[in-house]
Amino acid sequence: MSILESFYELIDLFTSYGYFGSFIISLMGSLIPFLPLPYLFPIVLLSMKLDPLLLGVLSGLGGSLGKVTSYVAGRFWRRFASQTSKKNLDFFRFAVNKYGAIAVFLFALTPLPDDVIYIPMGLIGYGFLKFMLANCAGKIILAIFVAYIGRYYKELMDMFIGESMSIVSVLIAVMIMIFFSIVLFKIDWQEFIIIFRQKGWKGVLVELPRLIGPSKKRKRLNYS
Repeated sequence: MSILESFYELIDLFTSYGYFGSFIISLMGSLIPFLPLPYLFPIVLLSMKLDPLLLGVLSGLGGSLGKVTSYVAGRFWRRFASQTSKKNLDFFRFAVNKYGAIAVFLFALTPLPDDVIYIPMGLIGYGFLKFMLANCAGKIILAIFVAYIGRYYKELMDMFIGESMSIVSVLIAVMIMIFFSIVLFKIDWQEFIIIFRQKGWKGVLVELPRLIGPSKKRKRLNYS
Protein backbone atom coordinates (compact mmCIF):
# COMPACT_ATOMS: atom_id res chain seq x y z
CA MET A 1 0.00 0.00 0.00
CA SER A 2 1.40 3.43 -1.01
CA ILE A 3 1.77 6.41 1.30
CA LEU A 4 -0.99 8.21 -0.58
CA GLU A 5 -3.42 5.28 -0.22
CA SER A 6 -2.65 5.06 3.50
CA PHE A 7 -3.25 8.78 3.86
CA TYR A 8 -6.65 8.52 2.14
CA GLU A 9 -7.61 5.81 4.61
CA LEU A 10 -6.68 8.16 7.45
CA ILE A 11 -8.79 10.86 5.79
CA ASP A 12 -11.82 8.56 5.90
CA LEU A 13 -11.13 7.89 9.57
CA PHE A 14 -10.49 11.43 10.77
CA THR A 15 -13.24 13.16 8.80
CA SER A 16 -15.64 11.36 11.14
CA TYR A 17 -14.12 13.40 14.01
CA GLY A 18 -15.17 16.72 12.51
CA TYR A 19 -13.16 19.77 13.56
CA PHE A 20 -10.60 17.77 15.52
CA GLY A 21 -10.18 15.43 12.57
CA SER A 22 -9.50 18.35 10.22
CA PHE A 23 -6.77 19.60 12.55
CA ILE A 24 -5.09 16.17 12.73
CA ILE A 25 -5.30 15.57 8.98
CA SER A 26 -3.77 18.97 8.21
CA LEU A 27 -1.05 18.39 10.80
CA MET A 28 -0.15 14.96 9.41
CA GLY A 29 -0.33 16.17 5.82
CA SER A 30 2.33 18.80 6.49
CA LEU A 31 4.76 16.90 8.72
CA ILE A 32 7.06 15.40 6.08
CA PRO A 33 9.02 17.98 4.02
CA PHE A 34 8.52 17.78 0.25
CA LEU A 35 5.78 15.14 0.52
CA PRO A 36 2.70 16.92 -0.93
CA LEU A 37 -0.09 14.97 0.74
CA PRO A 38 -3.54 16.35 -0.26
CA TYR A 39 -4.62 17.58 3.17
CA LEU A 40 -6.76 20.35 1.68
CA PHE A 41 -9.17 17.86 0.13
CA PRO A 42 -10.75 16.86 3.49
CA ILE A 43 -11.44 20.54 4.15
CA VAL A 44 -13.66 20.58 1.06
CA LEU A 45 -15.49 17.45 2.24
CA LEU A 46 -15.96 18.74 5.79
CA SER A 47 -17.02 22.22 4.63
CA MET A 48 -20.32 20.69 3.50
CA LYS A 49 -21.41 20.13 7.10
CA LEU A 50 -19.14 22.23 9.34
CA ASP A 51 -18.69 25.97 9.84
CA PRO A 52 -16.13 27.05 7.19
CA LEU A 53 -14.54 29.71 9.39
CA LEU A 54 -13.82 27.47 12.38
CA LEU A 55 -12.89 24.62 10.05
CA GLY A 56 -10.42 26.84 8.21
CA VAL A 57 -8.84 28.15 11.42
CA LEU A 58 -8.29 24.68 12.89
CA SER A 59 -7.07 23.20 9.61
CA GLY A 60 -4.72 26.14 9.09
CA LEU A 61 -3.31 25.74 12.59
CA GLY A 62 -2.71 22.05 11.97
CA GLY A 63 -1.03 22.70 8.64
CA SER A 64 1.23 25.41 10.05
CA LEU A 65 2.27 23.30 13.05
CA GLY A 66 3.15 20.44 10.71
CA LYS A 67 5.51 22.71 8.80
CA VAL A 68 7.63 23.25 11.90
CA THR A 69 9.51 20.10 10.84
CA SER A 70 10.78 21.92 7.74
CA TYR A 71 12.03 24.85 9.80
CA VAL A 72 13.66 22.51 12.34
CA ALA A 73 15.35 20.61 9.50
CA GLY A 74 16.99 23.87 8.44
CA ARG A 75 18.10 24.65 11.99
CA PHE A 76 19.56 21.15 12.29
CA TRP A 77 21.45 21.58 9.03
CA ARG A 78 22.81 24.90 10.32
CA ARG A 79 24.60 23.06 13.16
CA PHE A 80 26.99 21.54 10.64
CA ALA A 81 27.98 24.88 9.10
CA SER A 82 31.36 26.42 9.84
CA GLN A 83 31.59 29.51 12.02
CA THR A 84 32.46 31.60 8.96
CA SER A 85 29.37 30.33 7.13
CA LYS A 86 27.17 31.00 10.17
CA LYS A 87 28.41 34.60 10.40
CA ASN A 88 27.73 35.05 6.69
CA LEU A 89 24.23 33.57 7.04
CA ASP A 90 23.57 35.79 10.06
CA PHE A 91 24.40 38.85 7.94
CA PHE A 92 21.95 37.66 5.30
CA ARG A 93 19.28 37.15 8.01
CA PHE A 94 19.68 40.74 9.19
CA ALA A 95 19.55 41.94 5.57
CA VAL A 96 16.23 40.17 4.84
CA ASN A 97 14.74 40.54 8.31
CA LYS A 98 11.97 42.84 7.06
CA TYR A 99 11.02 40.61 4.16
CA GLY A 100 11.46 37.10 5.57
CA ALA A 101 7.99 37.07 7.16
CA ILE A 102 6.42 38.29 3.91
CA ALA A 103 8.11 35.47 1.97
CA VAL A 104 6.95 32.85 4.50
CA PHE A 105 3.41 34.27 4.44
CA LEU A 106 3.18 34.23 0.64
CA PHE A 107 4.47 30.66 0.37
CA ALA A 108 2.02 29.57 3.08
CA LEU A 109 -0.87 31.37 1.40
CA THR A 110 -0.36 29.91 -2.08
CA PRO A 111 0.14 26.44 -3.60
CA LEU A 112 3.87 27.20 -3.93
CA PRO A 113 6.19 24.45 -2.54
CA ASP A 114 6.69 26.13 0.84
CA ASP A 115 9.51 23.82 1.99
CA VAL A 116 11.68 25.60 -0.58
CA ILE A 117 11.62 28.70 1.65
CA TYR A 118 10.87 27.17 5.07
CA ILE A 119 14.04 25.06 5.29
CA PRO A 120 16.33 27.97 4.33
CA MET A 121 14.56 30.14 6.93
CA GLY A 122 15.67 27.65 9.57
CA LEU A 123 19.09 27.47 7.97
CA ILE A 124 19.75 31.19 8.36
CA GLY A 125 18.41 31.16 11.94
CA TYR A 126 15.36 33.28 11.20
CA GLY A 127 13.32 33.99 14.33
CA PHE A 128 10.97 31.11 15.13
CA LEU A 129 8.18 33.36 16.43
CA LYS A 130 8.21 35.51 13.28
CA PHE A 131 8.27 32.37 11.17
CA MET A 132 5.31 30.81 12.98
CA LEU A 133 3.17 33.96 12.94
CA ALA A 134 3.64 34.39 9.18
CA ASN A 135 3.24 30.66 8.60
CA CYS A 136 0.04 30.43 10.66
CA ALA A 137 -1.47 33.52 9.06
CA GLY A 138 -0.88 32.20 5.54
CA LYS A 139 -2.10 28.66 6.24
CA ILE A 140 -5.22 29.82 8.09
CA ILE A 141 -6.23 32.25 5.35
CA LEU A 142 -5.65 29.56 2.70
CA ALA A 143 -7.68 26.97 4.65
CA ILE A 144 -10.56 29.41 5.26
CA PHE A 145 -10.59 30.27 1.55
CA VAL A 146 -10.67 26.58 0.61
CA ALA A 147 -13.43 25.89 3.15
CA TYR A 148 -15.70 28.69 1.94
CA ILE A 149 -15.13 28.17 -1.78
CA GLY A 150 -15.29 24.40 -1.39
CA ARG A 151 -18.67 24.65 0.28
CA TYR A 152 -20.25 26.26 -2.76
CA TYR A 153 -17.97 25.25 -5.60
CA LYS A 154 -16.87 21.70 -4.79
CA GLU A 155 -16.18 20.69 -8.39
CA LEU A 156 -13.97 23.74 -8.92
CA MET A 157 -12.03 23.06 -5.73
CA ASP A 158 -11.58 19.40 -6.67
CA MET A 159 -9.63 20.66 -9.68
CA PHE A 160 -7.80 23.37 -7.73
CA ILE A 161 -6.51 21.18 -4.90
CA GLY A 162 -5.88 18.03 -6.88
CA GLU A 163 -2.34 17.96 -5.46
CA SER A 164 0.01 15.63 -7.30
CA MET A 165 2.36 13.09 -5.79
CA SER A 166 4.51 13.20 -8.93
CA ILE A 167 8.08 12.26 -8.09
CA VAL A 168 9.21 14.79 -10.68
CA SER A 169 7.53 17.71 -8.86
CA VAL A 170 9.00 16.57 -5.54
CA LEU A 171 12.50 16.25 -7.00
CA ILE A 172 12.26 19.69 -8.60
CA ALA A 173 11.27 21.25 -5.26
CA VAL A 174 14.14 19.45 -3.49
CA MET A 175 16.63 20.60 -6.13
CA ILE A 176 15.46 24.21 -5.85
CA MET A 177 15.81 24.10 -2.06
CA ILE A 178 19.31 22.57 -2.28
CA PHE A 179 20.40 25.17 -4.84
CA PHE A 180 19.00 28.00 -2.70
CA SER A 181 20.75 26.64 0.40
CA ILE A 182 24.08 26.31 -1.42
CA VAL A 183 23.78 29.90 -2.60
CA LEU A 184 23.06 31.01 0.97
CA PHE A 185 26.26 29.33 2.14
CA LYS A 186 28.51 30.37 -0.73
CA ILE A 187 27.74 34.04 -1.26
CA ASP A 188 29.51 36.70 0.77
CA TRP A 189 26.32 38.54 1.72
CA GLN A 190 28.09 41.52 3.22
CA GLU A 191 29.84 42.20 -0.06
CA PHE A 192 26.64 41.38 -1.97
CA ILE A 193 24.83 44.20 -0.18
CA ILE A 194 27.71 46.62 -0.76
CA ILE A 195 27.76 45.87 -4.49
CA PHE A 196 23.98 46.11 -4.72
CA ARG A 197 23.90 49.52 -3.02
CA GLN A 198 26.69 50.86 -5.24
CA LYS A 199 25.95 49.26 -8.61
CA GLY A 200 22.44 47.78 -8.37
CA TRP A 201 21.38 44.43 -9.79
CA LYS A 202 23.54 44.88 -12.88
CA GLY A 203 26.63 45.07 -10.72
CA VAL A 204 25.50 42.05 -8.69
CA LEU A 205 25.05 39.95 -11.86
CA VAL A 206 28.50 40.94 -13.12
CA GLU A 207 30.15 40.06 -9.79
CA LEU A 208 28.02 36.98 -9.07
CA PRO A 209 30.56 34.38 -10.34
CA ARG A 210 33.17 35.84 -7.99
CA LEU A 211 30.74 36.12 -5.08
CA ILE A 212 29.88 32.42 -5.21
CA GLY A 213 33.41 31.30 -5.95
CA PRO A 214 35.73 29.55 -3.44
CA SER A 215 36.18 31.73 -0.36
CA LYS A 216 39.96 31.30 -0.42
CA LYS A 217 40.12 32.77 -3.91
CA ARG A 218 37.61 35.50 -3.19
CA LYS A 219 39.13 38.93 -2.91
CA ARG A 220 36.99 41.59 -1.32
CA LEU A 221 36.78 44.81 -3.29
CA ASN A 222 36.60 48.29 -1.85
CA TYR A 223 33.40 50.06 -2.84
CA SER A 224 33.81 53.10 -0.66
